[in-house]
Amino acid sequence: MSPALHPELDLSISRIIKAPRAVVWKAWTDPASFEQWWVPAPSRCKVLEMDLRPGGALVTHFSETATSDFGPHLSASFLAVDPLERIVFTTVLLAGWRPAELSGMPGMTAIITLKDHPQGTDYSAHVMHKNREDRNMHHDMGFHEGWGTVTAQIAAIAERRV
Repeated sequence: MSPALHPELDLSISRIIKAPRAVVWKAWTDPASFEQWWVPAPSRCKVLEMDLRPGGALVTHFSETATSDFGPHLSASFLAVDPLERIVFTTVLLAGWRPAELSGMPGMTAIITLKDHPQGTDYSAHVMHKNREDRNMHHDMGFHEGWGTVTAQIAAIAERRV
């Protein structure tokens, strides 16, 4: 299932990555690789949990600089993991599909899809929100700049591995 983009509630970004899907998939699903691209540089990411199965946890911490302490960043639950094709996760649920406390952050469900493309992989992220306020908050937090930067970072990692 790939829901259509709802412009009032959703944000999306896509890019052609000049690497095979298997390479992009590995960069997304290997915690050590994920830490290299998940937050815009020079910020750093630390993966605390990445249980790639429905109901599994995705928990990251983040540090703004090379010398600053790590703090909470993302607490989410995977809804679907279809190898080499799709990853769906949400911040409104935690591991085991326990409801999450969002405390000032917009709730979202992200669908990451990988498709074959003549130049490599068609990578897209479709991020859905429950209401306009959450969508606008995520937009105003710098969705396109942030997700655009990390999409470029995963592309750089994958393309170096080819």
